[in-house]
Amino acid sequence: MFVKFLDIVIGSLLMGGIYALIAVGFSLQYGVARVLNVAHGEFLMLGAFAAWSLFTLGGINPILSLVLCAPVFFLIGFLIHITLFKRLKRSSESLAVFEGNSMLASFGLMFIVQNLALIIWGAPVKGYSYLAYPISFLGAVFSANRMVTLVTSIIISVVFYLFLARTRTGKAIRAAAQDPVAAAHMGVSINKMLALCFGFGTMMAGLAGLLVSMTSIMVTPFMGMEYTLIAMIVVVLGGLGNIKGSFIGGFILGLVGTIVSYIQPGLSMVAFYLIFLLLLLVKPAGILAK
Repeated sequence: MFVKFLDIVIGSLLMGGIYALIAVGFSLQYGVARVLNVAHGEFLMLGAFAAWSLFTLGGINPILSLVLCAPVFFLIGFLIHITLFKRLKRSSESLAVFEGNSMLASFGLMFIVQNLALIIWGAPVKGYSYLAYPISFLGAVFSANRMVTLVTSIIISVVFYLFLARTRTGKAIRAAAQDPVAAAHMGVSINKMLALCFGFGTMMAGLAGLLVSMTSIMVTPFMGMEYTLIAMIVVVLGGLGNIKGSFIGGFILGLVGTIVSYIQPGLSMVAFYLIFLLLLLVKPAGILAK
């Protein structure tokens, strides 16, 4: 009984950590930059393929790949915002028009990224074996890659949260999320903060993809949409634009998904959708909304 409980706890933390990473990124992009980025999961997919390519072709450790790929994904997201979404915002008559236009643009971006992945890596499922040996922990047996992924995701989450909470740039991002007009009057460069948010959001999705690839043998060009939907559910659960809520919501959803998988494998997404619908009916502002 204890072994099963421990397995559920470890599984919940593992999935919760990954869900938190993608949800924080999505929350920065939509809650702050007001871009409903339906292509968010595609960058997770690119992260997974980047780890696969670096490991299988270059023999580069996936943990080292996190360090190498983080600035690349940040730069990609930053450039996408200043070349696409910043221009869309400037040409839109209102915030509502911009949100609609940016969502349509992100659909186009999603198909572009998917097809580029198909051209580069092809349609067959990819995967690699990394630390795929068992280790014992308090009487329970887990694969080593799961434990490494768990610890790494928690470290990334804590470091990024401290960055947002303690640094000047992080405080400016939170100010832009709470009240962009007031933040602008206090000297915060809103356009710069929005581009940073999109860059950090893309980076978090890419890092989540790198972590997913370490424990998954199902790396495909079509894996992104599922994680985009999960990110949306977590953001609604935690409260739109609430970074702390995204972290907490990710771990809650990880717990729910792990428990449901033990009861009936394959029904995790059904449980997530039920939570999403229930939240929209009962508390649409999220559990940590102010």
